[in-house]
Amino acid sequence: MSDTLYAENILEHYRHPQHKHTLTDATVTHEEINASCGDKITLQLIIEEGKVADVGWEGTGCAISQASMSLLSDELMGKTEGELEQMRPSAIHDLLGIDVGLQRIKCALLSLHALKNALRTRHGKEPQTWKETLEA
Repeated sequence: MSDTLYAENILEHYRHPQHKHTLTDATVTHEEINASCGDKITLQLIIEEGKVADVGWEGTGCAISQASMSLLSDELMGKTEGELEQMRPSAIHDLLGIDVGLQRIKCALLSLHALKNALRTRHGKEPQTWKETLEA
């Protein structure tokens, strides 16, 4: 797929995001903000028997951060917590399909950062730092 098609896919997910709604009975809710630009994502998961049964999220920000969360939300469905904990930044890059420069890397990985910290919150652990997310 060409960069143009990937860019169109990103804009489509930005305009018509997947799973962008609030869950009233979430197992875990976690908010992350990219302090460098103000992008924000609040991720909600319903986890049943160790697997993601439903995903909801709200957020504001650039097309990259919002499309990243939309694309990732599709990937989360049915995955085990163990599979989610193993997700790396390369998975987000693959979903986006375009090279994201250093200035936009936190925008692209805000969804992954929110996911990692939602799982850590669920298990009573300290949040992961941006450095840990970026270097995973």
